[in-house]
This record gives sequence, structure tokens and C-alpha cells, in this order.
Amino acid sequence: MTTSPFVKLDGVAKRWNGQLGVEGITLDIPEGSFTALLGPSGCGKSTTLRLLAGLELPDEGKILIDGKDVTTSAASDRNLSMVFQSYALFPHLSVAENVMFGLKVRRVPKKERLEKLHRALEITGLLGLEDRKPGELSGGQRQRVALARAIVAGQRLCLMDEPLSNLDAKLRNAVRKDIKKLQRDLGITVVYVTHDQTEAMSMADTVVLMKDGHIQQVGSPEDLYSRPNNTFVAEFVGAPPMALLQSSVLDGFGEDKTIGIRAENIQIVSKGDGRMRCTVTESEFLGAETLIGLDHAGAVGLCVLKPGLSLMAEGSEIDITFHDENLHVFDAAGQRMAG
Repeated sequence: MTTSPFVKLDGVAKRWNGQLGVEGITLDIPEGSFTALLGPSGCGKSTTLRLLAGLELPDEGKILIDGKDVTTSAASDRNLSMVFQSYALFPHLSVAENVMFGLKVRRVPKKERLEKLHRALEITGLLGLEDRKPGELSGGQRQRVALARAIVAGQRLCLMDEPLSNLDAKLRNAVRKDIKKLQRDLGITVVYVTHDQTEAMSMADTVVLMKDGHIQQVGSPEDLYSRPNNTFVAEFVGAPPMALLQSSVLDGFGEDKTIGIRAENIQIVSKGDGRMRCTVTESEFLGAETLIGLDHAGAVGLCVLKPGLSLMAEGSEIDITFHDENLHVFDAAGQRMAG
């Protein structure tokens, strides 16, 4: 017996003055899952989130939350909480007042408000900061206040719109772990918008990769990395991205195909023993490994990873090889071919 999804978008479309926002968005989100909407700027991920939140209404399609059709419902009737990129805190209110604001509006009894406040501040590591104003907090602390406010709302669905983009890299990493732990501990369903593939790949159970208002692939992070649906997914997911070769530079693949290969599946071999001869364009020491950029007339993004400090002279020629089982074959339209 299959259970119906907790959140369902069915053929949802949104256009402004004939301009595409999103088109044909069909997505099932199980309860208790962490789903990331990933893609470049303008791909439709924030529009999809706003449609789910009720901040925009679709031109076509249906949206269901917990079995209830909320397609035309107001945001306040959708039983969800939101965490924004901008924190959206009241500067004149204290941490405690910001966290409890929604509970006060809903006339939740004071005793219950204080219990929920203490629990949320404990979970987010903000105990002791109750009386501070947002202006006295760091960026990471402000984002934790926004998270605490979402926690006290007690909703089973939480929507997050690029919540970490205002933080520096080290803080982003710390708060990322906080959010994932919160989601697991509370058992809530999170839909999380980001343009950062590292965030999506490290946090989400399911990644929804979008481009130009359409979904390109839905799957686990491992699915998108190991079996990309098309060349866009191949190049967007992974650091470094998958290299793409014209099939004409390799024997046995014919014409008009694109061959994908990941850097970790390429080996440098002795001159004359390789499948391709390339020119070194750069060496980037990353700590545990060195990324060596390569140039070849029939390839885009070709590079190889070597362990430790393994710098190579720019302009030197090297031979590389790889196994056919590690190759990804795409047709002339850039779609993955079977096999």
C-alpha cells in the first residue's frame, strides 16, 4: 500500500505577462523529508517555493498539502512556516519577542508561549540571548532566531528560501549542520531553495534541479552525481563539474554524441599509453589533492585530481586514460542515453 505524498505539486505553471516563471512542475514530497530546489538564478526555484507558500497563485495545476487542495488558499491557511534569506526580524523587538511574535498574534497562552520559546532557544543555541535586539547579534545568531521562530510555529512543513546566502563560508557550514540536525530531530518536512550545490548535496534527501522554469532531474544527490539525466545536470552537479568530450575524439562512439567523465575517473599515464594527449592549463592545490586543468580541442572542463601537492608545469603535455564503464553518453540533444 503506497501512502500519498505530504506535499504534491501537479502540473503547476506560473507566468507573468506571458513570460515564463515555471512550467509543468510536478513533484511529490514525502513527509519528514528534506527536499532542495537547486539551480542557477532565474531557474524558477524561488517561484516554486512562493507558489507552495501561497505568496503567488498558479496559472495552472494543483497544489496539495497533507491531502488538502491549497491551490488558491491564502498563505496563512497552509499550515507552514518560512525562513527567509533576509531573516525578516523586527529590529525593535528582542530575540524572545521576535521568536514569540507569531504565537502572540495567534493568542497562544503565555505559559505555553514561554515553554515553546525556551525549547526553541535551547535547540538553536540561543539561551542567554533572549533580551538582545537583532542589531546586537551576529549574522549566524540572527539566522538562528529565524529558525527558532519557525520551530515555535510547530508546523510540519517548513519552507526555506536561500537562508544561508548572507553568511560567510565558515558560518554557512556550521548553520547548515544545525538546520539538518533540526530537521531530523523535529521530524519536519523541509523544502529548501539554494543555488549552492554543496548545500543541496550535503543536506537534502532529494534534490530537484531546475533550469529555465523546468525540472531537469529529481533524485538523491548520488543519483544526480552518478547518473545525470542530461549535460546540464552533468555540468551543474559536482565540483569540479563533469568534463564533456565530443564523441569524435574517442574511438567507438561515433558522431554527434557527448561523452561525460568525472575528474576522479581519469588517470595520468606514461606518454604513448593514454587515450588522449592534453596540455596542462593550471594546477590548483586544494590541500588533500591538486586539481590539474587540461586542454584538448574536443573537450570542455577536462581536469584530473592528484593526491596531495602535485603541481604540474603549465603548458606541459600529458597522456590520460579512463575506463569505458566510467563514461556517460549523451545524445545530440544532450539527453542521457541508455546503458
